[in-house]
Amino acid sequence: MGYNIAIDGPASAGKSTVAKLVAKELGFIYVDTGAMYRGLALYFQRKGLSGDEKDKEKVIEACYHATVGIDYEEGAQQVFLNGENVTSQIREESIGNLASETSTIPEVRAHLLLLQRNLAKVNDVVMDGRDIGTYILPEADLKIFLVATVEVRAMRRYLEYQQKGVDCCYEDIKRDIEERDYRDSNRPVAPLKQAEDAVLIDSSFMSIGEVVEEILSHIQGSKEG
Repeated sequence: MGYNIAIDGPASAGKSTVAKLVAKELGFIYVDTGAMYRGLALYFQRKGLSGDEKDKEKVIEACYHATVGIDYEEGAQQVFLNGENVTSQIREESIGNLASETSTIPEVRAHLLLLQRNLAKVNDVVMDGRDIGTYILPEADLKIFLVATVEVRAMRRYLEYQQKGVDCCYEDIKRDIEERDYRDSNRPVAPLKQAEDAVLIDSSFMSIGEVVEEILSHIQGSKEG
């Protein structure tokens, strides 16, 4: 049975960055569930589907024709959609929004759930998302709920886009994050919320290194306990 670490939290809280570093430090497999949903969302977008109610049945049907997998090349996680490496295509804001919208559909979630759980059964994993500790891995050995203020998260995303040379507006990003927070927290299936036994970490004024060290300290404590 693998040792499982679940890291949950809202958009742009730093979950993926931190989870990757924790996994690397421990020699665990990093599983980015958000990337898997984004992979599905890319498939839906290519099919001309939206997250609107009018497309719900078509999205459900389409998801059964999409296989999303994770592999590693030279130590870096790669996301594959029906055998195609789509890692560089799934980080667009439109894909993130569509992933958030379609992830509320039970059939879409069920399509990925079994793969994620089976992976965690036989491997030491660090898995991040919005419902890992509450729904996907409720028996995880350590659960972290990573948060940051909306303003800090929006600025992080804004600076990330600026560094990539992407034209963007801070206020638009902030509004988009607020809307995504609302959707994720109010969806009927596995909403974003802190598990009762999760450790709350506010990263608003912490460096990435400080967050990683904080998580590692709790890992040691959970193993000793």
